[in-house]
Amino acid sequence: MSTIFSKIINKEIPADIVFESDNILAFKDINPQAPVHILIIPKIEIPKVTDLNGKEHASLLGEMIDAANKLAKENGIDESGFRLVLNCGDNGGQEVYHLHLHLLGGRQMKWPPG
Repeated sequence: MSTIFSKIINKEIPADIVFESDNILAFKDINPQAPVHILIIPKIEIPKVTDLNGKEHASLLGEMIDAANKLAKENGIDESGFRLVLNCGDNGGQEVYHLHLHLLGGRQMKWPPG
């Protein structure tokens, strides 16, 4: 299944890429919900959180969190705070069925998120 994120990974469509490794890619969200809104995605297709296998994907998820921490620091939100979000399924607000971690910050977050 090809998604818009697959096309970004394959450089078929442009994105404002802020981080890339062998396993993950991070880019600015085109519809930001905060002053800092970056999407961190694996380069392999994993449709949603429920498709993860802890043993198989643990290091990949760890790398995604490490990238989020690095990007939070680079964007000056590591000390003030930020939110990491993984949406799962239609009712969870997932719009693109390629696993992605949202890094949101630069403003006060509200709870509950809605």
